[in-house]
Amino acid sequence: MGTNDQTHSLPRGLRLVAVAGAAALTLTAGLATPLDPAPRQARAADDGKKVLTVAVAQSVDSLSPFLAVRLLSTSIHRLMYEYLTNYDPKDNHAVPGLATKWEASPDKLTWTYTIRSDSKWSDGEQATAEDAAWTFNKMMTDDGAATANGSYVGNFEKVTAPSPTKLVIELKKPQATMTALDVPIVPKHVWEKVSDFSEFNNDKSFPVVGNGPFVLTGYKADSYVRLKANKTFWRGAPKFDELVFRYYKDQDAAVSALRKGEVSFVAGSPSLTPAQAESLQGAENIRVNDAPGRRFYALATNPGAKARNGEKFGDGHPSLLDRRVRNALFMAVDREAVIDKVFRGHAVEGEGYIPPRFQDYFWKPSASQKLAYDPAKAAQLLDRAGYRKNGDGKRVGKDGKPLTYRVLCHATDPNDKAVGKYLQEWWGKLGIGVRLNCLDNVTDPWLAGTYDLAFDGWSVNPDPDFVLSIHTCGALPATPEDTGATDNFICDKKYDELYARQLAEYDPAKRADIVKQMESRLYDLGYMNVMAYPNAVEAYRTDQIESITTMPAKAGNIYGQDGYWSWWSAVPAETGDSSGGSSTAVVAVVATSLVLLIGLGTVVAVRRRAGADDRE
Repeated sequence: MGTNDQTHSLPRGLRLVAVAGAAALTLTAGLATPLDPAPRQARAADDGKKVLTVAVAQSVDSLSPFLAVRLLSTSIHRLMYEYLTNYDPKDNHAVPGLATKWEASPDKLTWTYTIRSDSKWSDGEQATAEDAAWTFNKMMTDDGAATANGSYVGNFEKVTAPSPTKLVIELKKPQATMTALDVPIVPKHVWEKVSDFSEFNNDKSFPVVGNGPFVLTGYKADSYVRLKANKTFWRGAPKFDELVFRYYKDQDAAVSALRKGEVSFVAGSPSLTPAQAESLQGAENIRVNDAPGRRFYALATNPGAKARNGEKFGDGHPSLLDRRVRNALFMAVDREAVIDKVFRGHAVEGEGYIPPRFQDYFWKPSASQKLAYDPAKAAQLLDRAGYRKNGDGKRVGKDGKPLTYRVLCHATDPNDKAVGKYLQEWWGKLGIGVRLNCLDNVTDPWLAGTYDLAFDGWSVNPDPDFVLSIHTCGALPATPEDTGATDNFICDKKYDELYARQLAEYDPAKRADIVKQMESRLYDLGYMNVMAYPNAVEAYRTDQIESITTMPAKAGNIYGQDGYWSWWSAVPAETGDSSGGSSTAVVAVVATSLVLLIGLGTVVAVRRRAGADDRE
């Protein structure tokens, strides 16, 4: 979803709670540890089951497909539930999912989908058009259910299921995303029992009923997610018996686990750092996949947080409301240095909002429009804006105080910290102070608008509608007390007009042109400054995984795909130990967990932001 490697705001009621002190007391009894799926995984290996274990640097925000926006969470939902359509792993064109075919009326206002008759829910019930109709109708009528993907149904007039294999969606006006509705279809007979969609996280009762290639069987917050192969999946059962996503806060520890064979695959945060990738190159039984990514890495500027009712909140620095200041800051960012020194060549210099991997929508500014690296011109812009240096060489605001900006960053992302140090150097030469605010949980200050700038980024879908929608006025929270789908509180009338035009345009070339105009508008506004398009850098053990599908097929990524292709297609190595978690590994993680838990005491539940690298 929304790929949605999207920075959705999370519901106020969402809480992930872990009482670490109490958990520490259970370790000596040989129970599950916070960093490992528990002795059950070791037993699975003893039983001869093939277990694929993926080390991830991101935790789950929610297991409800109506709330989740983080890349890990939405990737898991792609494994649990079918969508109406899928993306072909070779070239991203629409292929059948739960729907076997679809057709539009001449006026493009009515879409009819034929729902397959060979898909069953994991509890044995038949998956039908009624499940799809119920899913969409719930999103249309319940704000809580629309939290993650409400933009897809905002233009829906009516959704019905005339028969078990026929779904009809009537639109208010044409909508170009009707073969790219990235919405998991859930079983009505299970979800109709949920009373509050803004609070329900789908993480208390297992196994979770689904119809995808895997069935969710276990979960521990900030620790692991365990799934088993769905032997009755209509496309064919996965080759691995179990799939485990294991959370590592320390990315170097994840790389070490790969070396030791404790995990099969390591994804990074969301990619391996250049140093980590280089350390794995040439290692025995390890293959590094380095391919053009689907993400952008940006520096977002607080435009003045506000709600749809017009009420303002937060405390973004008022100087940043001046476009000259925003442009000056970006002109003082040496993007070539970011590519060469931080990503060490494993990225492409950023320009427009959508990465070059999606050539149809890729845009870059003209020579006259481009905010090229030019510190001298940046200083002149600041002077003209009235922010001049005092006798101490510090830029002074309209209140007479030196300019110092708070930059929100993710404590688990080494790139944020590295670029942040450069910002302190580059902007320091302009006479501007930088205070890095690197947090494990960036959700609270982001939702509250209590930041000046922030490291941001999203994974982009083959159809870019979702990442475009999060900058519309309609994505703002209804009130300061609510949450919205907005990424960075941007609200611009011209941008909204362009968004509406692209959504209604079915001609691919014309739509792409409008999308590029939107990217140009975002660039000129200066609130979303793209610094880089990072590569997807990941690694796996060839003695545990014989083969696995990349997306796209030529030079594509494995983790965080627009579909379930990688994990569904993965073939266990015949001679390797693909348990991904032997008894030795369990013992090692227990010891590590005990140390961590004693040091942590009690971990207080917090909302987590799905931002910067987080969204699918």
